[in-house]
Amino acid sequence: MEKVDFIGNISTKQGFGEGLKIAGAHNPNVIALGSDITSSVGMDIFANAFPNRFYSLGIAEQNAVGIATGMALNGKIPIFSTYGVFAAMRTLDHIRISLCYNNVHVIIGGAHAGISVGPDGATHQALEDIAALRALPNITILSPCDATQTRLATIAAIEKLNGPVYIRFGREPMPNFTIDTQNFEIGKAQTLRQGNDICIIATGHLVWESILAAEELAKQGVSAMILNMHTIKPIDKNAIIEAAKQTGAIITAEEHQITGGLGSAVAEVIVKHHPTPMDFVGMPNSFGESGKALELMEKYGMNAQAIVQKALSIIKRK
Repeated sequence: MEKVDFIGNISTKQGFGEGLKIAGAHNPNVIALGSDITSSVGMDIFANAFPNRFYSLGIAEQNAVGIATGMALNGKIPIFSTYGVFAAMRTLDHIRISLCYNNVHVIIGGAHAGISVGPDGATHQALEDIAALRALPNITILSPCDATQTRLATIAAIEKLNGPVYIRFGREPMPNFTIDTQNFEIGKAQTLRQGNDICIIATGHLVWESILAAEELAKQGVSAMILNMHTIKPIDKNAIIEAAKQTGAIITAEEHQITGGLGSAVAEVIVKHHPTPMDFVGMPNSFGESGKALELMEKYGMNAQAIVQKALSIIKRK
């Protein structure tokens, strides 16, 4: 079981930028490609440290994927980042053919993930990016829970993988609780809390909300396990199956459309290997809107309170 200790509120985009800088210091072949929003996605940290290895390509996301592919085929490790709605979907055909079909090592940073982007509204809230990319062969999809884990995930994606990688992260400062010495392992879920009555499988910002929910459930006599599923693809099937066997009830929690995201990935494992009562916390088949991050998460049912309600309801189905 991993240690959880609230450190403070830090944006996950900062963790992404710090990870790029650390990996860039380790390897001179690391190259960063921006799309006119350098500081908005945390890439200014790398650009300031290594100005000769940063290229701003303007608002030309499809071209960025093509350029990154060419660099990767010539021995560089390119990292391209913009808002997730553009990084994952405006470029989808290019990611499919250039990156995934050729299985080249390019890291894509999908910023502004989820509804917690807030005031930027529906056009900039990436709520379908996991679904859009999950079906593509060869790609790894990472959705770290906080700033520190985003830093660790970024370094691991650059240094330990060989194919295309999509890293999902947000803009607003959110609770940071991962310790610096955490052994981050791609494809391996983290057990943050043991429990026997229900398992909450969460990703991204909703991992912290799941921790809060588990504390509230404990007050009501419910023992909740928490799995941090920071790797959406390849998903940790063994952890999901064992959680289903141990608890007999599953809830998934994500800042993403319920359709096609973490919940769908977990359900695919559950229905095949260990059918279990299950429910989903996520965006309920809707676009977002402008507003304050926490208010939007409350309105659309992506917070601790929503998780508690779903948990109490599904336990009755056991």
